[in-house]
Amino acid sequence: MRVVSGIAGGIPLKAPKTDLRPTMDRVKGAIFDSLGESILGARVLDLFSGTGSLGIEALSRGAASATLVEKDARAVEAIHFNLAKTRLSGAIVQTLDIFSFLHRLAIPGGYDVIIADPPYAKQKGERDFGVELLSDPALARALAPEGWFILEKLPGAPLPKNTGWELMRERRYGATEVAYLRRKQ
Repeated sequence: MRVVSGIAGGIPLKAPKTDLRPTMDRVKGAIFDSLGESILGARVLDLFSGTGSLGIEALSRGAASATLVEKDARAVEAIHFNLAKTRLSGAIVQTLDIFSFLHRLAIPGGYDVIIADPPYAKQKGERDFGVELLSDPALARALAPEGWFILEKLPGAPLPKNTGWELMRERRYGATEVAYLRRKQ
């Protein structure tokens, strides 16, 4: 795992010894290539940050700031290590549950791009964080009016209907599907 492109491109990143599933470089590259120049100067929120690779990629490609939210202490340690290694500025790391962050600390309209790579619900009855996020009005409040919400999920996993989100496109990369969403106006 590495920073794919930008000023820190090629720098390898550390992953903690946990059950985290870091975003593959190919998927990360595709996400940011799709966002193109809209990442320049953007305020990014990276939920379920894990290693910090998505927020770090955003900073490397010219984002003005990245708030990385992760509750696992070992992952947060890896994020701090990776930020130090890349020497990127503009990062804020929040050691907190993402829903607590969204409800208590997220700035209304404060993020141009919100990226979430939650644990996948692989079996019926498992917690589906993607569905919870899309159903939570705090997520929509945090996103700027013309902003993007990027959600990594299991391929074929349905998105909830009537949540105030418009699916703009979906792309599959092996065992990962990426949904690009905007708030309905």
